[in-house]
Amino acid sequence: MLLYLLLLYFNLLSQPPANWQTPYEKSKGTQTATYPECIAYYQHLDVAYDEIKMVSYGTTDVGKPLHLVILSLDKDFDPISLRKKDKQIFLIQNGIHPGEPEGIDASMMLARDLMQQKDLRAQLKNVVVLFIPIYNVGGALNRNSSTRANQNGPESYGFRGNARNLDLNRDYIKTDSRNARTFTQIFQEWQPDVFVDTHTSNGADYQHTLTLLPTQKDKLHPQLSQYLTQQMLPALQSAMTKRHYPLTPYVDTKAEAPDSGLIGFMDAPRYSTGYTTLFNTIGFMTETHMLKSFAERVKATYVFLEIMVNTISRDGALIAAARQKAQAATLTQTQFPLNWTLDTTVVDKTFFRGYTARHKPSEVSGLPRLYYDRTAPWERNINYYQTYKPTQRIDKPKAYLVPQAWAEVIERLKLNGVQMRPIQQDTSLTAEVYYIADYKTNPRPYEGHYLHNQVSLRPEKQTAHFLKGDYLIYLNQAANRYIVETLEPQGGDSFFSWGFFDAILQQKEYFSDYVFEDLAADLLKKDANLRQQYEEWKKQNPEQAKSAHAHLQFIYLHSPYYETTHLRYPVVRLTN
Repeated sequence: MLLYLLLLYFNLLSQPPANWQTPYEKSKGTQTATYPECIAYYQHLDVAYDEIKMVSYGTTDVGKPLHLVILSLDKDFDPISLRKKDKQIFLIQNGIHPGEPEGIDASMMLARDLMQQKDLRAQLKNVVVLFIPIYNVGGALNRNSSTRANQNGPESYGFRGNARNLDLNRDYIKTDSRNARTFTQIFQEWQPDVFVDTHTSNGADYQHTLTLLPTQKDKLHPQLSQYLTQQMLPALQSAMTKRHYPLTPYVDTKAEAPDSGLIGFMDAPRYSTGYTTLFNTIGFMTETHMLKSFAERVKATYVFLEIMVNTISRDGALIAAARQKAQAATLTQTQFPLNWTLDTTVVDKTFFRGYTARHKPSEVSGLPRLYYDRTAPWERNINYYQTYKPTQRIDKPKAYLVPQAWAEVIERLKLNGVQMRPIQQDTSLTAEVYYIADYKTNPRPYEGHYLHNQVSLRPEKQTAHFLKGDYLIYLNQAANRYIVETLEPQGGDSFFSWGFFDAILQQKEYFSDYVFEDLAADLLKKDANLRQQYEEWKKQNPEQAKSAHAHLQFIYLHSPYYETTHLRYPVVRLTN
């Protein structure tokens, strides 16, 4: 009886006072906070502690503001001032997929504990922690208990799509949502050193509670990549193992089950960590395992975030030095990688705790189905394919010129801190001009767009004409990588690939065959070069040459009557 009373006493001591318990804690780990409960809790912290300030930034697609909670021990909430004090900025984003809510509840408890627990509070001496309480506000308000069919709790949760049914973790580069525009404002203003985006995984069954998706190492500047792979990740792994939550890389399997090996995730700029990489920020996505209890998933996320605060506190000088070298190199870098492919010739090892994958007849179809046998756990090193190599490298121009007509593109460039200036008078310049030689388009829409891919270009030196007010963008700035990734049309997440320049793909003027017959004949008589090209075309294309229209079409496309703007990419490169 005495032992029971002692255990009860110490358990009560470990619990926060009732007025500081989160909805998650009050529910004994079965419920996640609703959007109003979450915001009210941070408001409560804001009132109680001068070191906490909650700010409303911009708006979201559902019309409600996006909140940012700032924890600053010296009560300074100005990012410029904090940078001058050599503070490290740590941004935690929660609820991008509100059906994956562990980070929402873990962050509420962590914010409280960073104020109330002396040992945690001490870690904020040189670290400022920022929380986005719930990023996808519209999805959080669309609450249900069924859309996460594979997930073990909580009792109810939000929906993956936002108020426009966009997946916000595909919206960082294209920035269609007001959520993404407001996030960009926050990110560019605060320029965090480390960023964590909290999630829940789908996929295989295994023993780990939390898997981790760090910024793809090969996309980071070598100084940052070296720190991440050789110091930060091993330290996180060791600390998490000591807290009984051993890490594993995000589980994307080479074949059906994890024992076939894991493939490192390539976080393109459409994703949160792919976007932050463009600005030399170390990024992580935490992915807790869907089949573990909600309470365990929240605890694992809490532990990871707490350890991350400690890591940044300890390694602040190393992180700052690596970022400064990366940022300085970005200013003068002359070549940028563009598009990547997995290098399967490089194989690393990672220690994995799995369950044996087996097959049995399906009760539904009667056909073989996969299942994981939890009575047959295993632990061993497995192959880990995490090395990527660029498929293209782009020599940066001295500058790009962007016509003011493309306002959607210019708006996004400005939002991301790209320095540009309008030219002061109508100008003609010798420039490198791209023509879209070929491309493929996905037959189905993806996040509101029909994505282009396999883009091939025909560059030409031309005299290009620009108007007063068109924008000149020099490649001597911190946003260089972002500029190249978005403005080079062959990039997988370029503005061209997302369809912002689709108007150039449509021809505007045509010809009537019976009228152009006489013009075509006259052109062939007067232009020996055209006549030679035409004869070569007939030899090389005998099937097409059976069509009378095809003959006229070839001559038209090689004549002065064909519009020079068709398939001409409007952003030009200045190389001199």
